[in-house]
Amino acid sequence: MQVKRLPPYPSTPAPRSQGGWIGLVGLLIALVIVAVLAQTVLKSYGLIGGGDSTAARGSRVQPASTDAPQAPRAASPMERARSLERDVERDAQDLSRRIDEQTK
Repeated sequence: MQVKRLPPYPSTPAPRSQGGWIGLVGLLIALVIVAVLAQTVLKSYGLIGGGDSTAARGSRVQPASTDAPQAPRAASPMERARSLERDVERDAQDLSRRIDEQTK
């Protein structure tokens, strides 16, 4: 019985200059675009200074005149976030309580 020999594995061609720097330049341009967009969003939310947020420039719409006292607005974004967290937790507790009452 004769053993059949496989042809030799084709050798890979020598690596050519593929212009990888073009990919790096494209990646850097994309990174700059993302950074500019992130900075714009952070400024609009008031998380970094120099923003063009509505809190900084004031509201153009006049609030309706009501006799009921309104809660003072939180001064910093962190205080607003904490206030929102408290509201969400309170709403979750209320929902849980209502669900428990309905299942009894």
